[in-house]
Amino acid sequence: MYNGSIFPIIFKLLIYFKKAPIVTHGPVSESESEMIAKQSTKAPFLSEAEGYKKRKKWRAVIWYIMLIVAVIFILLTLRGSSSSSSLYGGKKRTQESETVESWGAVVAADDARCSEIGASVLRAGGHAVDASVATALCLGVVNPMASGIGGGGFMVVRSAETSQTLAFDFRETAPLAATENMYEKNINAKYYGALSMGVPGEIAGLYKAWSKYGRLPWKTLFNPAMKLAKDGFLVAPYLAKSISKFNATIKKDPGLQQVYAPKGKILEAGDICYNPMLGLTLEIVANEGPKAFYDGSIGEKLVKDVQDAGGILTLEDLRSYEVEVTDALAVDTMGYTVLGMPAPSSGTLGLALVSNILQSYEDPNAVKGPLGLHRLIEALKHMFAIRMDLGDPNFVNISKTVAEMLSPAFAKIIQKRIFDNTTFPPAYYMPKWSQLLDHGTSHFCIVDADRNAVSMTTTVNYPFGGGVQSPSTGILLNNEMGDFSVPTEISSDSLPPSPSNFIQPNKRPLSSMTPIIILKDGQLAGVIGGSGGMEIIPAVVQVFINSFVLGMNPSDAVQSPRVYHKLIPNVVSYENLTVIDGDHIELADDRRTFLEERGHVLKPKDSGAICQLIVQTLIKEPNENRKLKNDRRQVLRGMLTAVSDPRKNGRPAAL
Repeated sequence: MYNGSIFPIIFKLLIYFKKAPIVTHGPVSESESEMIAKQSTKAPFLSEAEGYKKRKKWRAVIWYIMLIVAVIFILLTLRGSSSSSSLYGGKKRTQESETVESWGAVVAADDARCSEIGASVLRAGGHAVDASVATALCLGVVNPMASGIGGGGFMVVRSAETSQTLAFDFRETAPLAATENMYEKNINAKYYGALSMGVPGEIAGLYKAWSKYGRLPWKTLFNPAMKLAKDGFLVAPYLAKSISKFNATIKKDPGLQQVYAPKGKILEAGDICYNPMLGLTLEIVANEGPKAFYDGSIGEKLVKDVQDAGGILTLEDLRSYEVEVTDALAVDTMGYTVLGMPAPSSGTLGLALVSNILQSYEDPNAVKGPLGLHRLIEALKHMFAIRMDLGDPNFVNISKTVAEMLSPAFAKIIQKRIFDNTTFPPAYYMPKWSQLLDHGTSHFCIVDADRNAVSMTTTVNYPFGGGVQSPSTGILLNNEMGDFSVPTEISSDSLPPSPSNFIQPNKRPLSSMTPIIILKDGQLAGVIGGSGGMEIIPAVVQVFINSFVLGMNPSDAVQSPRVYHKLIPNVVSYENLTVIDGDHIELADDRRTFLEERGHVLKPKDSGAICQLIVQTLIKEPNENRKLKNDRRQVLRGMLTAVSDPRKNGRPAAL
């Protein structure tokens, strides 16, 4: 039986050969999703990094031997032991091909090609923000139903050198011609068609962040996405599912049909998709910079197409668009510092309120087991009742609401209204306004070799945005105006719309997007974010609790079954779904029974929010800590574990 003497040897070997990423793979059969992962993405960018040193043969041989020894060690020491289980119990996947580990750098996106493209940028010496530009552009090509340069988003950037964390808000804004009552005669136009389009901010946001942090040429970062758009890419199962679901929308719009239903035939998984006009657009923006988009040929074509389709976007809207850059919102909770977006994002504030409520129990076991699940649901219901008082702080005074959502004392008051033996009807939580029912999005996390970190969520709102694609540019139009409240809209929850979120020119609508970076004692501990509209906040909260409070391994923290609540209707949605490669995720029977005994109405859900996660072990790697410039503090460089959510069949990548 193993007596522990071999572990220091294995550990030293791991340190010595840390440049080779450790990739954990489960027994995955050949499938269309594997074809996606195998599609070549390195060539467009790696030509810029031909000088990257290859490993010597002896290094590979020793690494292989060491790996065999490590596997034997793990089998011996873990025999008979059980892995950490989910807080909420239930069946979950056993495959771990969605996980990579590395001492170097990692990228976790919801598409394997985009993760690898981001990693190739890092291999070439790029900053995490360089990798973010390339990754975001890739996602806009291969996951167009969720993101793209016709949309906007949020980016949180942590600099290892300065210890500063900035929040980049490039969310879409209301056009200058927009008015509070513009959808009074046709509420559907708020969600569908060119009139639902907000002023896109993604290119401006990426350029703003790259201008501050970028190391590699702007043009170079566009090459992989350009190649995918022009030369074609394999349609992944998740995209194929969206194309099939929205086939009527696609066939109704000439621009969408040209790309996703050529010759009238809807693309299926494994087909090749081409978007040459988008490829040309990316090439022009790569060569000419964002001016081509906001005050040049691309902008002119886009505006014409939008106006021809009935929209109100103008060149002046594009010229006047500005990215908001502020210090990230900092929340100290559960023994960590969470850094995220300020309003109009309700994500970081929502997470702060929920986690502070749970922390106010002053019991480390308060969030464990079925009782912890009940408490979490109750905290979420209170949070959703409060968050609709938020809005764009440049237009409305939300200081009181922000202060309350950040206050541990306020959280304690709410916690006293939570009872362990029952739930309540919606009126008990005192909601004043109808909920924001946002949709879609895509999220990725990146940590580079210097431990700079990026958490970015990008969106076109609904799947395929407003259902309109600019024929002359290949750009999918967002429908972000749908995230505003309007006075005349009667919601399903019978509550009035929130005045804080009413439309005004240049105003940003409220959002559920929750990109966050997590610190422990000033050191990078993790990066999290998600996609899925209103479900983002509950999902990110659960992944945060699973990983950083309950100590679950990163893979289980992401894969574990989740619950969701919208306050109205008063229903707990629980995951009961089969992911793309066939594995099943389902909340455990005993959890469901416990909740039902407390009056919760449960409903199974065959989909869920998509979360990406990076965790850094807070254990020093010998002789590898780097001092910051003008700072005595050292930057910890621990093992990085990246997880892409199996619910979308994503794959991370590592150096």
